Amino acid sequence: MNTPLTGDETALWRAAARVLDDNWTGCGTAPSPGLYPHLWSWDSAFISVGLARHRRERAERELLSVFRGQWSDGLLPHIVFHPRLTRHGYFPGSDLWRSRTIAGTPRDLDTSGLTQPPLHALAALRLHESATADEAERSRAFLARIYRPLAAQHRYLARCRDLGGAGLAAICHPWESGLDNSPAWDRPLAALDPPPSAYAPGRPPRPPAGEDHDRYVWLVVLLRRAGYAPGHLREEHPFAAEDPLFNAVYLASAHALAEIAEITGHDPVPHREQAQRIHRALLDRLWDPEAGCFRALDLRTGRLIPALTVSSFGPLLDPELPRPILRSLVELLLSGRFAGATGYPVPTCDVQASCFDRGDYWRGPTWISTNWLLWLGAAAHGLTVVADLLQGATLRLVRQSGFREYFDPFDGAGRGGHDYSCSASLVLDLLAARRAPRAA
Repeated sequence: MNTPLTGDETALWRAAARVLDDNWTGCGTAPSPGLYPHLWSWDSAFISVGLARHRRERAERELLSVFRGQWSDGLLPHIVFHPRLTRHGYFPGSDLWRSRTIAGTPRDLDTSGLTQPPLHALAALRLHESATADEAERSRAFLARIYRPLAAQHRYLARCRDLGGAGLAAICHPWESGLDNSPAWDRPLAALDPPPSAYAPGRPPRPPAGEDHDRYVWLVVLLRRAGYAPGHLREEHPFAAEDPLFNAVYLASAHALAEIAEITGHDPVPHREQAQRIHRALLDRLWDPEAGCFRALDLRTGRLIPALTVSSFGPLLDPELPRPILRSLVELLLSGRFAGATGYPVPTCDVQASCFDRGDYWRGPTWISTNWLLWLGAAAHGLTVVADLLQGATLRLVRQSGFREYFDPFDGAGRGGHDYSCSASLVLDLLAARRAPRAA
């Protein structure tokens, strides 16, 4: 049973900081003790945002620890495995990926062979923007240190993942979306025809993705057999999609990387050009004017995926989103299909859809990470009412149910992991924004 976090915002701040301190491993922050013991790429990006408000040095180490796993081609793996933990303490572990058999990968640690939404440049810039005058010089030095790895990450996405040729980055596995078992991936997964072999003999008794878990593992096996080669992704791999949330994060980080380039004495123009290319492609390829929202594009069929999820609102992170499209997204977000139907928004799936499940991971529950991204976009567009709704609802969730992994959107009950680092971290950032609105 969860104990409500009563008291003033200082008490809530201390509780969130305590979670981050308890989950610190010495080089990074475990997303949830016992459940997720390694470093996950975009979890660490979210976590660094909160650590910037609490322990700046750890925020820097968090990002640098993730980039220790970067491959020579710029791919930033979505998992960096903790070297001192048992190899079978988490599935899928390093034995599935076999990263050290691939040329250009780190020789001193194990990683996965997938990536995740490239939030890291945005996180690094927010870390810098939260620095005090006394911290400014050190902060600029950190940006100078991490600029090249960030630029390599973006080059990898532009060179190896622009499978559609228009500037968007394609994901080759549902895990790369950050919204692992989202209903958006039901149709592409159903089209796969994996062999009957059991690829996951050590699978957990309750895999997070249910019956699709074998397909997930099979996709990894295909990638591994092909040496994770870009040519395989482009020509043979059966799963390829352009996701609006992934690419909205990519766009926001491209803008952030341009600012980091200016601060560190590098050329910002390529990053601004990349952001413009992503912006145009989001509108040209993923905007569905009839539905009034963004949808994922299945590159193997050439069709937009009909499922309507929280990913559809990701382009709120685009500072140049046309006003008519912005209005349409806000209307949908506040409608009875999402925030307007639930007491604890924002559900991660259209509540009127048959695939909605209020308790199943990314198929309906509210997550603080997606709430925070939408809050960030709404605040940047001056949508004060929407931003205040998201900020208030998110803080209400943790006051009622603690720092859980995700939450029932109707009654606010906590689900999944306890003492979840992302939840605690982003609460710190939301509280900091309430104390100093300029930080938003």
